[in-house]
Amino acid sequence: MANPSARLDDLPFNRQHARLLTGSGIGWALDAMDVGLISFIIAALTAQWGITGAEAGLITSVGFVGMALGASLGGLLADKLGRRQVFALTLLVYGVATGASALVGGVAMLIVLRFFVGLGLGSELPVASTYVAEFAPARIRGRLVVVLEAFWAVGWTLAALIGTFVVGASDDGWRWAFLLGAVPAAYALVIRWGMPESPRWLESKGRHAEADAIVRRFEAASRRPAPSAAPAPKPTPYAAAPLQGASAVGALWSPTLRVRTSAIWLVWFCVNFSYYGAFIWIPTILVQQGYDLVRSFEFTLLITLAQLPGYAVAAWLIEVWGRRITLSTFLVGSAVAAILYGTSGELWQILLYGSLLSFFNLGAWGALYAVTPELYPTSVRATGAGWAAGAGRIASIIAPLFTPWALTVGGAGLVFTVFSAFFAIAALGTIPLADKRGEVLEATLADAR
Repeated sequence: MANPSARLDDLPFNRQHARLLTGSGIGWALDAMDVGLISFIIAALTAQWGITGAEAGLITSVGFVGMALGASLGGLLADKLGRRQVFALTLLVYGVATGASALVGGVAMLIVLRFFVGLGLGSELPVASTYVAEFAPARIRGRLVVVLEAFWAVGWTLAALIGTFVVGASDDGWRWAFLLGAVPAAYALVIRWGMPESPRWLESKGRHAEADAIVRRFEAASRRPAPSAAPAPKPTPYAAAPLQGASAVGALWSPTLRVRTSAIWLVWFCVNFSYYGAFIWIPTILVQQGYDLVRSFEFTLLITLAQLPGYAVAAWLIEVWGRRITLSTFLVGSAVAAILYGTSGELWQILLYGSLLSFFNLGAWGALYAVTPELYPTSVRATGAGWAAGAGRIASIIAPLFTPWALTVGGAGLVFTVFSAFFAIAALGTIPLADKRGEVLEATLADAR
């Protein structure tokens, strides 16, 4: 009799998959809304409080310090405690911290709260992609993870709408925006009690009966006949002696996985540097180019809308071309678009090239989130995805500090030339990555050999 993991891979997409994808995706969209809102709020606080470029960069970067720490710890906790519990806890942490940010009266407290927002957010994203990947049938796994990532565009679009119609509407608009960002605190309870644990994770812990019961629910949704009895437990090295802490991180650099790890960390670093360096600062850059706050927010909203077709095309191509070529193609497109945007001066150029950058960059993000969890076996999958994201967050800490300095030195042309170079390096970094299109996810380190 096939084990629960094999039975999951054989299922068609059904309402249980749709419910899980939507539930995870709404959490992802709320995360994106928070990250997007800070770019609009910084532009507003620059006008209201007169904060300097260095202070604005610090507000942004401290959130990414929290994200780097959160991504690393969240992955470890998800491999130890389970995907669902950590997913819910992280949503709760950053939702409460975001709501509290609405009450701050100065930069210092905002910086403190942004750290905790980042801590929760950084933990959630790699756990969510791992969670969806472990439920998805093998033949459409990459596509479903890209669809999950596409909820990011929904959240960022919500942020742009809130920025345009709430942040820019009054002096206290930014406070109302933070309160809207607190919605995830309530939604965390829905995630915790309404979604199942990953059967693959349960199997890796030797909890075969629980894994079988969850898979039966998915089989029933597809009207598949249930097996007559639960499959006999098959002990694995990780069920008897699960990898935890330093041993789990060390496994990422074992001879089997070290090439995958070094390559994916490089890609994550470069993509984070260019993405957060550019998109966090676009509203402020537009203001510096002479557009008022409201017009700046409106232009950013139009540019943001191009993310949605970027995700759609990536979701289609990732199961047609495969993971590696899709990711590299979108990264090359991002590099070209960044150069064009940096040289744009006319309004039509700003909107066109900004939209192209948005299209290619977010398509690349979708492919990257699909690739990363597939590179690692179940026993260290969340740890691998979390530490890759953590490595990327180091770049997201540096980028918001780099951007205001580079703007004073060489203007937008210099800034976006550097971002283009990082996208190009990321494209080269995809060459050693394994392409797991349609393949069964590896369960143990031995399977990865």
